[in-house]
Order: sequence, then C-alpha cells, then structure tokens
Amino acid sequence: MVNTNKIHVKASELIKKHKNNPILTSNDVPYPSNQVYNAGITKYNNKYVMVFRNDYGRTREDYERHEKEGGPYPTCGTNLGLATSNDGISWTVMPKPCLAIETDEIIRVYDPRLTVIEGKCYMCLAVDTKHGIRGAIAVTDDFDKFEILHMTVPDNRNMVLFPEKINGQFVRLERPFPVYSRRKSEAFDIWLSRSFDCKYWGDHSLLLGAENIPFCNSKIGPAAPPIKTKAGWLTTFHAVWNHGDKKVFKGWENSNWTKEYHAGLMLLALDDPSKIIGIHKEPLLKPEHDYELDGFRGNVIFPGGMILEDSGEVKIYYGAADTVECVATAHVDDLLALCLN
Repeated sequence: MVNTNKIHVKASELIKKHKNNPILTSNDVPYPSNQVYNAGITKYNNKYVMVFRNDYGRTREDYERHEKEGGPYPTCGTNLGLATSNDGISWTVMPKPCLAIETDEIIRVYDPRLTVIEGKCYMCLAVDTKHGIRGAIAVTDDFDKFEILHMTVPDNRNMVLFPEKINGQFVRLERPFPVYSRRKSEAFDIWLSRSFDCKYWGDHSLLLGAENIPFCNSKIGPAAPPIKTKAGWLTTFHAVWNHGDKKVFKGWENSNWTKEYHAGLMLLALDDPSKIIGIHKEPLLKPEHDYELDGFRGNVIFPGGMILEDSGEVKIYYGAADTVECVATAHVDDLLALCLN
C-alpha cells in the first residue's frame, strides 16, 4: 500500500530560482506550441544550446471542455525544438523544429537530454512506440542531422549520459519501469549501465532504490546529466510523492492528478559512479511558484540540464508543471556540501 501521509519537506535555501522564470514558454515558439518543457541544455561550440519538448494541438480549454462535456479525449502532437543563448537565460528559438520521428512503429520522441562527449553532442530520448516506451541515444554535430546509435527494449526512459568515458567506457543512468514493479505500483529505481561504443550496453547494476529517498513514496529516476566536480559526479534525480486517492493539485490533463515531483541531488565517485558518496536528504527543488503549481500537470519540477560555469555557479534547468522551462542557480561548493554533510 502506498504511504500517502503528507510530507513536510522544504527545498534547499542555497538554490535560487531565477527572477525571469519561466525562461521559455510556448509564446516564444514561432510554430504551433502549447507546452515547452523537459528540455536538455548544454554548452556546445561556445553557445548555450537547448533542445526542448514541444507539445502542440491541445489547450487548457480543450481539457476543461472534455471534463464538462465528455467526448473525445484531447490529443496532441510532439516535436523537439531548438533554441540558443549567449547567457543561458535569454533564448532564441530556431524557426522550425529540429527533430520529429513518426513511423509505422514509432509514435513520437520526447524529453531530450544533452551531453557533450569528445566534441560531439549526444542526445538521450524517450520514444513512444506501438509496443512500449523505449530509450534512445542519438548523436549530432549540427542539430540538423541525427544518427540513432541505440534503442533499448521496452520499457525504459529518463536515460542520461556521463560527459566523459570512465575507464574507457560510456556510462549512463536510466530508469526501467517493469510492469510488476516489485509488486508495488510505480516502485521504479535508478540503474547504471556501461558501453564501449554507445551502441551495445550491458554491465547493468542498481544504483539507487526509490525506498532510500525519504521524500518519495512512488518512483525515482535520473534527471539532468551529471557534471564533474572535484569531489565526484554531481547529479540530480526526480522523486515522486503520491498523495493518494484525492486530487490535491491543479492540472489540465487529469481531474485526479495526485502526484508531486521534486528534484533530488546526489554525488557519485569519479572513478566508479556506481558508488554513491552522498545524497541530500531533502529536496533540492520543490514546486512553490504559480508556474510550477498550475499547468498541464500541477506541482511538477523535472530537471533536464545542469551546467557548471567557470565561476563555480551551477545552472539547473527544469521543466515546470509540464508546461514551461525554468532555471535555478547555486554555487557548486554549496551543492557538494548538501551531499557531503
């Protein structure tokens, strides 16, 4: 049985949400768009680059009409948009999407995560297919042409790559979600796997169980790709608290939305990232502002990108309420202290 007791947690005061949040909305997109969120962000060729999930063709009004009148459930299309920035705060969206895949088997791709490795930009994707959800890894050097290197078997998603090879291997974090889920609904965990060529993956091992996170009673998974620090690999994860059988948050999609998404933080060993050095026992980020509380799915924060600046500032980019894209900042030493203390 899911523990639905109310949790009393607060986000870290060491991290500051930017005054200009949200930094990207559907109003910034020059083609059909209703939601922009869960973006991958990195620095590539001296520019900030964002690939964002763009959902179009459904509105809040469509869902309100469905709730009131019934009829067909609102549907949408999804593509990936591309934006660039000189400062990581103000973004220019390119005039057309950079990627959309639809075949006889593939329904859509979404939730990109970007990692630069040895001069190339790798992108992890979630892929909805007619036979389950698969994770994919693509590579590009121009964000116009993408080569698909790998696709998992169903069901797997939320994959992120480490920004360099470790002991000669690519390393990734991932979140498989088996249907039986240890006989508990949505008891999903974070796993680690390795590859010599980014095409064939193995050496799978459990990194972190959902039961080890005090602000989670449901599922966890990777969030933004790790960054390298003097003390270890610093990485975020998402953690879900399910409030049970009554709606507690605003949301277009579902009149019974009961989930709250937080961002967590942990530190992994540089030479062997399957070893956890420390975990912050409170959320790093939790929904607090209107743009995080009210949207397609209310009370959702989901990090997708993390950049360590030369000054020591860390920019953490996150989707809010599955509707807009935001950023928060902290000093890397403060984030390390949260994990180590």
